[in-house]
This record gives sequence, structure tokens and C-alpha cells, in this order.
Amino acid sequence: MVSTLRLFIYWIMAAILVAVIFLYYEFNPVEHAFFPPCLFYKYTGLHCPGCGAQRALHQLLHGNFREAFRFNALLLLMIPYLSLGFVLSIRTHLLGLGFETLPQAYRNPKVISGLLTLVCLFWILRNIPMAPFNWLAPQ
Repeated sequence: MVSTLRLFIYWIMAAILVAVIFLYYEFNPVEHAFFPPCLFYKYTGLHCPGCGAQRALHQLLHGNFREAFRFNALLLLMIPYLSLGFVLSIRTHLLGLGFETLPQAYRNPKVISGLLTLVCLFWILRNIPMAPFNWLAPQ
């Protein structure tokens, strides 16, 4: 059975998620300075894998998939995988199931290594200052 504390934590996390979604829906990160800047970009001038994710999330929440893709293609492509993983993890905890009940795509070390490799490759390629690689940089 799920403890009351754990259930309370899930509700708090859900409330925070709704608040963050509302914040990114209502306020455009391009126009408001209270969104945190990318420190990696600020100090190196290079784009990290997350650069443009805030702007992409804002555009995505407004249904502008093309603009969201232009800001951070990796985020847009990873949202279905990450969302399903989040839902499956919550289900696993709520039902008191073990980690081994998650599908192979979420617990296989080769899949996880592949995703980390994809993120690193995206990070490197989006910083090459020539076409077609510069299309991966936030526009």
C-alpha cells in the first residue's frame, strides 16, 4: 500500500508541474528576464543540449511545433519517451511494484547508454558552425 507521505509528495509534484506548465504557457522566456539563463552558454558561448528548451516548451504549449523544434529538436523528440517513463515510474511506485516491472526501454543499460550518447552527439553537432549542423542550434 502507498504511504500517506508518498501520496502527498506525488500531489505536491503534480501541483508543481501544473504551476510550471502554467508559467511557461503564460510567459514567453524570450520576453521575461525571470527565467534562468543557460550558464554553460553564458560562460562558453557554446550551446548545451538544453539550450532553447525553455523557449521550445513555451512554443510547444502554444501548439507551435515547428518553432519548438527550431529551438530544441532533442527536447521535442524526447518528450514522448520521458513522459511515458514518468507515468510508468509513478505507476510502479503507486502499485508497489519493483523496478524489474518497467519495460526494457526504461531499464536496459544499453538503451540508457544509447540515449546518453544521443544527447552528447546532439551537444557536439549543434555547436558546429556550418550547415546542416547549425540548424540544431537554437534559432
